[in-house]
Amino acid sequence: MGFVSTILGFCGFGVGVSCGLTIGYYLFIYFQPCDVKDPVIRPLVERDSKSLQQLLSEIPLWVKCPDYDRVDWLNKFIKYMWPYLDKAICRTAKDIAAPIIAEQIPKYKIDSVEFETLTLGSLPPTFQGMKVYVTEEKELIMEPSIKWAGNPNVTVAVKAFGLKATVQVVDLQVFAAPRITLKPLVPSFPCFANIFVSLMEKPHVDFGLKLLGADLMSIPGLYRFVQETIKDQVANMYLWPKSLEVQILDPSKAMKKPVGVLHVKILRAMNLKKKDLLGASDPYVKLKLTESKLPSKKTPVRHKNLNPEWNEEFNMVVKDPESQALELSVYDWEKIGKHDKMGMNVIPLKDLTPDETKTMTLSLLKNMDANDSQNDKDRGQIMVELTYKPFKEDELPKDFEDNDAAHKVPEGTPPGGGVLMIIVHEAQDVEGKHHTNPYVKILFKGEERKTKQVKKNRDPRWEEEFTFVLEEPPVNDRVHMEVVSTSTRIGLLHPKETLGYVDINLSDVVSNKRINEKYHLIDSKNGRLQVELQWRTAS
Repeated sequence: MGFVSTILGFCGFGVGVSCGLTIGYYLFIYFQPCDVKDPVIRPLVERDSKSLQQLLSEIPLWVKCPDYDRVDWLNKFIKYMWPYLDKAICRTAKDIAAPIIAEQIPKYKIDSVEFETLTLGSLPPTFQGMKVYVTEEKELIMEPSIKWAGNPNVTVAVKAFGLKATVQVVDLQVFAAPRITLKPLVPSFPCFANIFVSLMEKPHVDFGLKLLGADLMSIPGLYRFVQETIKDQVANMYLWPKSLEVQILDPSKAMKKPVGVLHVKILRAMNLKKKDLLGASDPYVKLKLTESKLPSKKTPVRHKNLNPEWNEEFNMVVKDPESQALELSVYDWEKIGKHDKMGMNVIPLKDLTPDETKTMTLSLLKNMDANDSQNDKDRGQIMVELTYKPFKEDELPKDFEDNDAAHKVPEGTPPGGGVLMIIVHEAQDVEGKHHTNPYVKILFKGEERKTKQVKKNRDPRWEEEFTFVLEEPPVNDRVHMEVVSTSTRIGLLHPKETLGYVDINLSDVVSNKRINEKYHLIDSKNGRLQVELQWRTAS
């Protein structure tokens, strides 16, 4: 009886399943719901922000924030270069870590710490977007958004007391928003002196940590503790306004900023040779510093005198005492025609002892070629008194671009005196009626300086610097700056025209030590001129 019941049960199950599948198939084919509609395709612009967030969980920053730029080219570059960057970065990391580890392990009685494996994996970091700031200063500010979900394999072996333990870091994720500032920008490769890196928010760091094959992050409470500790430590060191500074160049040398003042006193000349037909000469001295764009300084002319005395004093701004030299040339003045050169000599500034007055008597030479036999000919002598006054180290600002720091001129300048620096950066939207070949003309205390001419440019950039050594602060003085265009064609029609001018009151420069502004040009529709002025005092 039991056997028959079992056979009937199997038969009934088979018949029931067969009937169910057959009936279900026919119902699925021949009985379709009639209330089903085709999906409506709608453009993304009609979606609200909540729907977009559900559809696109990872919207790039350049989509959400218009001030972020796409950097797909950079991601492609890193992708193709990553195998080589991986090896280079790992090798550099080992070289940096080796002396640090060797210095620290004796403190903890550890025999050795070595990298068994060190690779950043096959997945490079990606840049979600980059924001670039434009400022009036000589700097470039970038804020990239970096995400890296990598597969690195970092295995460190630690040996102590005859035992060996291995620690492995895997599955690293880093999300960070750093601010990278390149400043100051300089005319020497790589065109910036320092790199400043700050974090605009606490970074997200996630990784796996294995000790002897066991995942330490699975221990309750340890994962959150490690994450928060890393965030807090990194934030304490690099969260804005704190930053990591990496010096690339010496800013003072790269920017050729003034480092001192050379005081020159032309005393006299002796035994000069006759140049005029009547048996006399009319000598004067021209002096200038090499590697300087400033015009030469001159003494008065001493007519019909072969042993003239001048006792004239000059102050000259020094930018590099190791390479610069004072060039002295004696000329015979002529009322008509070219002035005859009577002789010259050069004094390297590196031969001078700082803050020490040195009187020198130099023989005049035809040129500075040591192999020229004509230099053996007697041309007379010139006597000068030199004093090099360098800026003191404790008076120089640590940051060369510090707005609140003022450079000090050396002791020995007149009380209240100093150096006025005028840096002409650029102009914008300057346009002439007949031609636009702009340059800037500076008029200050009866002295005229000019920048180089930029041809056919409405937005010229000069980045030229001019210095004036003054006896007293220019509190009540103005500097007249005029943008001028001259025609490059030969002709009498419209050879020169003014594109705009501005008069700058220097009282603000004296009180603030430094200003850097864009001035709207008078007699110009939209023209602007960016000028930086610095006042470096003696006290």
